[in-house]
Amino acid sequence: MIHPAVIRKYRITALALIALILATIVVSMGMGYAKLSYDRLIPTLLGHGTFKEHFVLFSVRLPRIVITLLSGMALAVSGSILQGITRNDLADPGIIGINSGAGVAIAVFFLFLPLGPGSFVYLLPAVAFAGALATAALIYLFSASRRTGMQPVKLVLTGVGFSMALSGVMIVLISSAERAKVDFISRWLAGNVWGTDWPFILAIAPWLAILIPFAWFKANRLNVLGLSEPAAVGVGVAIRSERLVLLGVAVALAAAAISVTGGIAFIGLMAPHIAKAIVGPRHQLSIPVAMLIGGWFLLLADTIGRQVVSPDGIPAGVMVALIGAPYFMYLLLKRT
Repeated sequence: MIHPAVIRKYRITALALIALILATIVVSMGMGYAKLSYDRLIPTLLGHGTFKEHFVLFSVRLPRIVITLLSGMALAVSGSILQGITRNDLADPGIIGINSGAGVAIAVFFLFLPLGPGSFVYLLPAVAFAGALATAALIYLFSASRRTGMQPVKLVLTGVGFSMALSGVMIVLISSAERAKVDFISRWLAGNVWGTDWPFILAIAPWLAILIPFAWFKANRLNVLGLSEPAAVGVGVAIRSERLVLLGVAVALAAAAISVTGGIAFIGLMAPHIAKAIVGPRHQLSIPVAMLIGGWFLLLADTIGRQVVSPDGIPAGVMVALIGAPYFMYLLLKRT
């Protein structure tokens, strides 16, 4: 039973975050290298704008806004799941190496395999998922034992080790590739949102539409997995199978997001923490709040980054890291 005051706080928080997202969307639609007057937004949305206004809004701004919003939501939910199943506040798809595994798979796919313009967009999430899943499986195997099960601290350390090793693999791949393709991979590694067309949204939307509701459906299981293993077993939860299923969901969400936004870390770390600080540790409440925080934060970072340096701006991944790295250090100091 959730206390009515907590539910009221959750509703107020959710409404406030939705208002922030809508306000940021409006600001983002008018800002950029090609200016769009704010008094022309509504006429253009209603189909009464000029050709230039229509092109800037519907072909440039809105796809980028939607892709950053969806990707931030996916990364936040992925981080919530990882922190729940590992009982580790430092778990994040970027920090523990899952993003690096997806990045290596995308690099191999982009650099060395023949690409069809029609299939490239829709294969990206699947390729990223395959690389991230293989990496997550190896991290899980190295951080778990039959006697003690999965050790949260060991999982983070193993993930950091895999992330460093995969970074070396990425350097080797880049050094043997063509210059034009290297430029793309470099932008991807920096977290430069590049999948800014409607087909990319169609490519990742089914993944999110299925996996985010499934994660919310599993909220009670995540609550139980956050307890000690004897307590979870005592209430009848199959720990290993539930962890594996939820780990697959977290990997798929992270892979779908970074396949179109590049290597963005720290969203999955910060958003769940902030959500739990506001509405408490129950995943029924913290997952939706974290999802809204993650979507808003990545959209805000991308909007600000596009204005700092013209015309390309600063990659969203760099803007997120400028805030996320100090927050990560704060969490480390808090735990020691």
